[in-house]
Amino acid sequence: MNIAVIYGSNRADRQGIKAARFIINKLSERGHNVKLIDTKEYKLPFLDKMYKEYEAGKAPEMMGKVHEILKKADGFVIVSGEYNHSIPAALKNTLDHFQSEYYFKPSAILSYSAGPFGGLRVAVHLRAVLSELGMPSIPTIFPVSAVQDAFDDEGIAVDKNYDSRIVRYIEEFEWYLTAFKNQRKEGTPY
Repeated sequence: MNIAVIYGSNRADRQGIKAARFIINKLSERGHNVKLIDTKEYKLPFLDKMYKEYEAGKAPEMMGKVHEILKKADGFVIVSGEYNHSIPAALKNTLDHFQSEYYFKPSAILSYSAGPFGGLRVAVHLRAVLSELGMPSIPTIFPVSAVQDAFDDEGIAVDKNYDSRIVRYIEEFEWYLTAFKNQRKEGTPY
């Protein structure tokens, strides 16, 4: 499967990138083709026009690159910290630039925080947004507490419980990826 991991923190000393690398490693180990959309790397302008609102070939270059990754993806993993109980601005901005690229493809939420709650409050907000965008999230959320201590800089689990916990989450996501992909072959409502 082609999977886009969308990571949405632009902070200087961001720790959530470790969680993004962890899920990329685990999905790649299972044979998936994984692309990272890092909002710090793909600096999209503050939303004025969605990708679809530009004339062909006129969208900003970075927006075109993200469009291509999203279009080819069979599903998405959204890696998000919790900023004041909600979605980081960079992540929301990136998500909002696109629409049809997400249709009838599942998403999975990996939330994190520096504290004990693992960013679960952001997951509530993300579920509503992702569903509205046409990429409903799988039922299971993968929360990461104390993200700064959970993984090393390459995304290797320091806390080995994450290696075993991730298996069921990925298996569930793979089920949805397969089901949605098979159904898309039969056609979509629009």
